[in-house]
Amino acid sequence: MEIEDVRKNTKLIIDGVIYNAEDVEFVKPGKGRAVYRLRLKSLRDGSVIERTYRSGDKVDEAVLTTEDGQFLYHEGDQYVFMDAKTYEQRTISEELLGMKKYFLKEGTEVTMLMMGDEMIDVNLPITVDLKVVETEVATKTATITPQMKTSVLETGYRIDTPPFIRTGDIIKVDTRTGTYVERVSAAK
Repeated sequence: MEIEDVRKNTKLIIDGVIYNAEDVEFVKPGKGRAVYRLRLKSLRDGSVIERTYRSGDKVDEAVLTTEDGQFLYHEGDQYVFMDAKTYEQRTISEELLGMKKYFLKEGTEVTMLMMGDEMIDVNLPITVDLKVVETEVATKTATITPQMKTSVLETGYRIDTPPFIRTGDIIKVDTRTGTYVERVSAAK
């Protein structure tokens, strides 16, 4: 694949290691060929490297497949998923999941990104419903801008919510940004 075709989240193989393109910067100097600066994150150990390529350079794109799966549980720093077709269990480390771990609860349906038989990433649904287990007391102050308060979700994630959210409420969270979307149901 040509370096010009690399975009954010493209998976590349460099020196036998699979990387995710976290950031792609195009620089056109006054003289000479254009330069592409890539910030790459290893999908094996989470380390980050930066590489520079010239226009016209070739890179190896990783051949990946996707499988439907379901989150089962986590044990230590390993998260266990089940393949929806074969019922085979696959694991991925907490370090590779990153922030995604906060949006997983038992039974969450996901798309597993596979390189051969190895699971290297998980694609989550766009939104998930999570229960508020702890929240601050809202203070009533007369302000023009809406006030937010910090709430803790059942997965341990801390999120800013509107003042009317109470402990026990179920809220919808955007997994791409980690932000509050709406209240699904109120605590009884």
